[in-house]
Amino acid sequence: MSVLPGEEPNQSPLPKDWKSYVSPQGRRYYVNTVSNETTWERPSSVPGTPKTSLRHKNSLPAGKPAFLTKALTFQFNTCYHYYLNVMSPLLQINCITFPLPLHMAEQQLLKPDEWSYCDFFWADRKDPQGNTSITGFEVLLQKQLKGKQMQKEMAEFMRERIKIEEEYAKNLLKLSQIPLASQEEGTLGEAWAQLKKSLADEAEVHIKFSSKLQSEVEKPFLTFRENFKKDMKKIDHHIADLRKQLASRYAAVEKARKALADRQKDLEVKTQQLEIKLSTKIEEDIKKARRKSTQAGDDLMRCVDLYNQSQSKWFEEMVTTSLELERLEVERVEMIRKHLCQYTTLRHETDMFNQSTMEPVDKLLQIVDPAKDRELWVKEHKTGEVRPVDMEI
Repeated sequence: MSVLPGEEPNQSPLPKDWKSYVSPQGRRYYVNTVSNETTWERPSSVPGTPKTSLRHKNSLPAGKPAFLTKALTFQFNTCYHYYLNVMSPLLQINCITFPLPLHMAEQQLLKPDEWSYCDFFWADRKDPQGNTSITGFEVLLQKQLKGKQMQKEMAEFMRERIKIEEEYAKNLLKLSQIPLASQEEGTLGEAWAQLKKSLADEAEVHIKFSSKLQSEVEKPFLTFRENFKKDMKKIDHHIADLRKQLASRYAAVEKARKALADRQKDLEVKTQQLEIKLSTKIEEDIKKARRKSTQAGDDLMRCVDLYNQSQSKWFEEMVTTSLELERLEVERVEMIRKHLCQYTTLRHETDMFNQSTMEPVDKLLQIVDPAKDRELWVKEHKTGEVRPVDMEI
């Protein structure tokens, strides 16, 4: 019902304690805020009395009629703010009440210094096809599930990296055992033999790297939050149930609001009948209609209270759960960062170990001496130092 306190155009001020309002049907009525007297007719200049006869005074019951009760209460007590949605700065979207744009600036972020989940996912949005709505919580949940999938794919990547290392080590070891050029002699032969041995040593380094990669990177990726999907499903069902309850209670509010409007309309019709013709029966009908209107008003207030309780519970759970999801995401990212750092450390260590396997080869190559090799070969294979001479006659 639209409550519009104030004066009509081109009219003298109302007497003291009188206020004017407009009914849902657009008809103006007057209320004495001290005596609770109500009338359809504009009060006279004499304070506390209507302008016309007592019959018009009785056109509305003494005291606040049912369809005015909560309007007046709203005027003097804002606890009935939601009642009949009178001048209420609220917008209903998907059974949730939001402030109108003009009032949004009044809201303060829960965590103003952070881009926290709990401040930015209250509204629903259309899915990519634009068919159905996706709740803000579902958006958060999908991010968590995507993060879990990315973590799994990182583990698969590491598995492939391990396979490459294992295959590489296997081929290095196999190559080190091939007897090619094994008959090379001297200092060059020693260097060549050391080079082949370095392949076996390098293979061992890569085997150790792949083993550590599996235990210190791949396995943690696979085992981190093993029950994650199950936990997310529980959370999803919990929030979804709260939204269903909220939708149900919102529907109850709308039903009760309509019922009250019908009762108000019935009461006004009967009141207008009494204005036309005084009748005991009509007065009795008005009393019944007034009781029904009052009951409908009470039912609406009860439904609004239940709705607000549900929305408050949903709000609390959204904040608590979104902060928990935020914590879990930070934990996931930090875990991955930690183990990727371990990957780079292991890789550096592998390079250093590989360098160490090459150091003996480098040293031997530095002392390869063709003259020395020739001396060694000669000493081992010589057949005699006496040279032949010419025959004399």
